[in-house]
Amino acid sequence: MPAEDNKAIARRFIEEVWNQGNVSVVDELMDPNFVHHDPASPHVSSREDYKQWIAETRTSFPDCHITIEDLIEEGDRVVTRWTIRGTHKGAIISPMHIPATGKQIAMAGMTITRAFGAKAVEDWHSSDALGLMQQLGMIPTTR
Repeated sequence: MPAEDNKAIARRFIEEVWNQGNVSVVDELMDPNFVHHDPASPHVSSREDYKQWIAETRTSFPDCHITIEDLIEEGDRVVTRWTIRGTHKGAIISPMHIPATGKQIAMAGMTITRAFGAKAVEDWHSSDALGLMQQLGMIPTTR
């Protein structure tokens, strides 16, 4: 698949799934055997887990919006450097319960997605989970 097609999958995923909350697009863009790797979210590994994670995140941060900072392609992989912003208006359920704080957050992260055909088959996700917990007041800052 040409690089621009892989980048288009990554863009559509962020715009339609995360930013617009259209979880039905997940089945179109992710392979049924999709595997997600994220040390901060060990409860998310499959496509179905991922859909639930999106729904929970959008409930916790209903105004969440992801901005793509960089999008780089190499072979069958696309690296997306992104920033998510939103207001914590609903409880975070997993991996631990955090009641709504009303605080605004901005969290940076990167995702490496491996595509095959017209679908994502695997990704590796890393984000500033510590910074998020500090912004929500769950962990003190060291200033």
